[in-house]
Amino acid sequence: MIPFLDLKAAYDELSPALESAILRATRSGWYIAGVEVEKFEQQFAHFVGANHCVGLGNGLDALTLSLRALDVGPGDEVIVPSNTYIATWLAVSAVGATVVPVEPAVGQYNIDAHGIRQKLTGKTKVILPVHLYGIPANMDEICALAREKGLYVLEDAAQAHGAAINHRRIGAHGDVVAWSFYPGKNLGALGDGGAVTTNRPELANRIRMLGNYGSAVKYFNEEMGVNSRLDPVQAAVLSIKLNSLDEWNMRRTRIAERYIEGLAGLPLQLPQILEGADAVWHLFVVATPKRDALQKYLHTQEIQTLIHYPVPPHLQNAYRHLQLTVGNLPLAEAYAAQVLSLPMGPQLSMADVNVVIQAIRTFFARAGKA
Repeated sequence: MIPFLDLKAAYDELSPALESAILRATRSGWYIAGVEVEKFEQQFAHFVGANHCVGLGNGLDALTLSLRALDVGPGDEVIVPSNTYIATWLAVSAVGATVVPVEPAVGQYNIDAHGIRQKLTGKTKVILPVHLYGIPANMDEICALAREKGLYVLEDAAQAHGAAINHRRIGAHGDVVAWSFYPGKNLGALGDGGAVTTNRPELANRIRMLGNYGSAVKYFNEEMGVNSRLDPVQAAVLSIKLNSLDEWNMRRTRIAERYIEGLAGLPLQLPQILEGADAVWHLFVVATPKRDALQKYLHTQEIQTLIHYPVPPHLQNAYRHLQLTVGNLPLAEAYAAQVLSLPMGPQLSMADVNVVIQAIRTFFARAGKA
């Protein structure tokens, strides 16, 4: 079986350093906050080009607490992509605000300033773009629109560790950037983890306080906060993995380039990235009306694939109260029915990539003769 993502191989590659870091953290006797978390926060802020990083429990908390720090609540509207993982929407709902979905730009997976502008109202408070699949959205145009309209920008960068637009890494284009360190991410922990990065110290301080029971000083609570803190053991792991992130992202890029070359000319929609964007290929996603048949065929060839995501947020039972039905957001619905994520990861061999390409070409050759 060619795995979709081999997390064990990733661990094995760095196992001596990872195990040393884990032992250091566990032997320290300090299991909440502390030196390991502070070290990683400083390293990650520097890596993405931000002044501040706050470690949190997971990516959803990073989004939710960022919205709280921006004082978003009932009566406010937040622009979200129609085509995204539901966590982006859930964070908005968690603070009582209203999601306003925007369809992706035609031929792309991300939303753009043109589509966003059409959905702005007097209640809009935040634009929340997602750098989906590790492909950066056009942050220069989105931020310019936000400044024009006096809006906040919160970036969902859960899939974009190391991505850049116009030679500037994702990490502080907007007011605040939310990150996930779920194990399958480009920078993944050995469990849940998250963070925010920002150039605004007041936002960093408030998010840190909100994630610590609303307390900046022990036993004195300024707000009704939550318990959402990055674990020191996970921080130690992330510090080790961060040292390899650029190299691992480059391997992903070489794999993506080979897929694009090898799959050219087939009836597949291949990923498109903006001029000046450096994607980090968290996922390599193709789209075809024959998606289900293609996935079944690849399974017979022992090639593992996944679908990100089979049901768009507006058609989930969780959002049935919005009364959005099939046909309301046709691009998101089309992608849900057609996208397929191919094997991708820094430990994937080029030989296996070539096997995947050949299998896909064989499928379409046979489909054309049927």
